[in-house]
Amino acid sequence: MKTPLRLFVVAAVLLGASRASAADGARFDFEVLRERAQALAAQPYEKRESRVPEWLRRLTYDEHRDIRFLPEQSWWRKEKLPFELQFFHPGFVQKDTVQIAEIKDGREQLIPFASKLFNYGQNKIAQPIPATMGFSGLRIHYALNSRDYLDELAVFQGASYFRALGVGQRWGLSARGLAIDTAEPGGEEFPVFESFWVERPRIAARNLVVYALMDSPSVAGAYRFTITPGKETVMQVKAALYFREAVTMLGLAPLTSMFWHGENTIEKHGDFRPEVHDSDGLMLRTGTDEWVWRPLQNPAHVRVAAFSDDNPKGFGLVQRDRNFENYQDLEAAYHLRPSAWVEPVGNWGRGTVRLVELPTPDETNDNIVAFWTPEKTPGAGESLEFEYKLHWYLQEVNPPAGVFVATRHGHSKTHEPELERFALDAAGPIFATVKAGEAVEPVVTVGEGAKLMHADVQKNPFNDTWRVAFSLKADGSGRPVELRCFLRKKDDVLTETWSYLWQPERQP
Repeated sequence: MKTPLRLFVVAAVLLGASRASAADGARFDFEVLRERAQALAAQPYEKRESRVPEWLRRLTYDEHRDIRFLPEQSWWRKEKLPFELQFFHPGFVQKDTVQIAEIKDGREQLIPFASKLFNYGQNKIAQPIPATMGFSGLRIHYALNSRDYLDELAVFQGASYFRALGVGQRWGLSARGLAIDTAEPGGEEFPVFESFWVERPRIAARNLVVYALMDSPSVAGAYRFTITPGKETVMQVKAALYFREAVTMLGLAPLTSMFWHGENTIEKHGDFRPEVHDSDGLMLRTGTDEWVWRPLQNPAHVRVAAFSDDNPKGFGLVQRDRNFENYQDLEAAYHLRPSAWVEPVGNWGRGTVRLVELPTPDETNDNIVAFWTPEKTPGAGESLEFEYKLHWYLQEVNPPAGVFVATRHGHSKTHEPELERFALDAAGPIFATVKAGEAVEPVVTVGEGAKLMHADVQKNPFNDTWRVAFSLKADGSGRPVELRCFLRKKDDVLTETWSYLWQPERQP
């Protein structure tokens, strides 16, 4: 299985001008795009050749980085519209291209590649670059943090990857249009967005609409993104998929992130920073309104967890820890990286939220993937439509009850070394309803492979959290143990449900 890289170069974004490029002046809307995707799926898949000249592909990292888009060439800058577009230059690992078109008055118009849009720095253009080459992606700018400057708002680049920012956020995790056969034995298939269309915004527009045509050996699809920037930037995503072939594992609304080490990690890999991650947990809101928190891990081997549900109300990869002191990284600013929350629109039926955790030796790999897998996967010749809201936020999405803000565990080498000790910290306004003398009970569930030895809870007077402490004794088999925990006061549940997979060592 291929690990998705942080530079979004896991799969080709190939140009198919004869089928995907804009027909200048033609009518365009989502229904037109849907028809194109359906027609594309009716044809055999054809891998399209790159149109990037060989000399551009041979550029080094530094040479390619020296090519910069000229801000004064930003699309719609002269018209002083609230949104602007900038484009990425192909080269180095970005060896494949997409076509990008503007939609004005319901008609599409291709935005051709032009060298005048870029500053090539110390690079010398070896030969003319064809206008039909296309770009490697696009970037959307908006006055997000200041009226006087248009910040980066969203990026679409590489395979079906995209990401966005809200107010005060820094680049972190990413989303994808679709995941196919992730963590399956036969290897992963990476669908790609071949072409984009962007609606020209009005002078007072508060959102921007982007369309994308997807293709891959198994499926073609039409996507519409309605992007509304703000404190939390929200993307309303509508998709229509048409299947050439059945797939083993279909992942809807996939999110991709990085977790190297955190407070629940015993091994810090010699790094000076206490924690290094874009996300520290998977959060779920089930169809029955239960909130679940699954702290992320950097496992020794590939791990897949499945959370069955019926009509989920949401799931996401969350950066819950917002304290700079726990990261100590002035450059990466992990404490300001966004969380991403998938809120289904309509009935998604039965299925599972899948969490894939891959081992990573450092912070340069995206090793965490989460997505929804429907119980019934469409077969060849069938279609699937779905819609969801994707929230990019810092603090805006939270369970109404208490939350677990820290997970720690370890054992003593001298005192009861056979016991693994866990310490969970819970916080939230709901604990203000707990009066002095009222009993708060920890409910700890331990799966096969270990036995619960003791559990208690007490208020931490130093930071007003509640500390759950419990110890386990493994049975020596070395099999992973599923753990769950929540706090209650009589019949009142005070917290979300903490879920964890503990891997004890096998005893000789």
